[in-house]
Amino acid sequence: MFNLQKLVRPNVLKMKPYSSARDEFKGTAHVFVDANENNLGSLAGDNYNRYPDPHQKQLKEVIAGIKGVRPSQIFLGNGSDEAIDLLFRMVCRPGMDSMLHLPPTYGMYEVSANLNEVRLESVQLTTAFQVPVEEVLAQVKPETKLIFICSPNNPTGNSIEAHRIETILRGFDGLVVLDEAYIDFSDTPSWTTRLEEFPNLVVLQTFSKAWGLAGLRLGMAFASEEIIALLDKIKPPYNINQATQEMALRALEQTEQLQYMVEEIVQEREMLAHALPTLEAVEKVYPSDANFLLVKVKDAIGLYTHLLDQGIVVRNRSSLPGCEGCLRISVGTTEENQQLFQAIAAFSK
Repeated sequence: MFNLQKLVRPNVLKMKPYSSARDEFKGTAHVFVDANENNLGSLAGDNYNRYPDPHQKQLKEVIAGIKGVRPSQIFLGNGSDEAIDLLFRMVCRPGMDSMLHLPPTYGMYEVSANLNEVRLESVQLTTAFQVPVEEVLAQVKPETKLIFICSPNNPTGNSIEAHRIETILRGFDGLVVLDEAYIDFSDTPSWTTRLEEFPNLVVLQTFSKAWGLAGLRLGMAFASEEIIALLDKIKPPYNINQATQEMALRALEQTEQLQYMVEEIVQEREMLAHALPTLEAVEKVYPSDANFLLVKVKDAIGLYTHLLDQGIVVRNRSSLPGCEGCLRISVGTTEENQQLFQAIAAFSK
């Protein structure tokens, strides 16, 4: 039975969060001399001399309307990486607890585990890059606090079957963190629609991929109000800067542009998925629900080097379990994809 109070570190439950000047003041005023800001102004203008809203209330209201959740179910972080790190800090006691991940997958889960001195448990995905549910649940120990599942998965590109995720959610008493960074490129429904059903579910999303705002470093976590309140309790007071909040609000007004970009990327992805296997250097292109393709080639190092010589950068993922001989290729513009195809074709000759 999932019990958040028993899962969270005792010191986190007891601690008092930092109280900023913007937390303590409620109401309206015209003179602010409470936060040690520079009241003469800012070189950048636009009130950047003032601290931003520490709770991002306006931004969360807009996101909530788009995602179909309540603002109190949203945590905003400096990239999804901040939410990942805070989840470790919230529930994992350094040197005592463990987490479980499913390689090949996103590398920051392991980095955050090592940084927070949390033991790393691993269960490799199947040859079809699906979660071996029975192996995962058998690997769970009393001190296992987190399970990370990436869907669509990076670097494989495939979505994890819903019934596998559901079984783990029902069979594990810790937090199941479902990383949906690439969900906008998939036909699979987001698990944000099932937050009420699973109190131990945390869903991660980002503005870096479909929204095309990787430079803003803005990530989202969706969970129960109780989990979000704890993340807010332990986060830095002003973790999302004013410029990022403003730019995100501008982007959220352009959902039609988002849909256009997603459709364009998916179309180009499917074109590459059909075209690349015709080349001699390519052995297989794995199915993808993301904005990239995992491509098995005959000579990964040789092709990677050849592409670099042509000014084309891809990612060699051959060192990851289950990805031997594979390159991960992001979907580019039509012109970039044509250059990529021609460069691989030239290597094949």
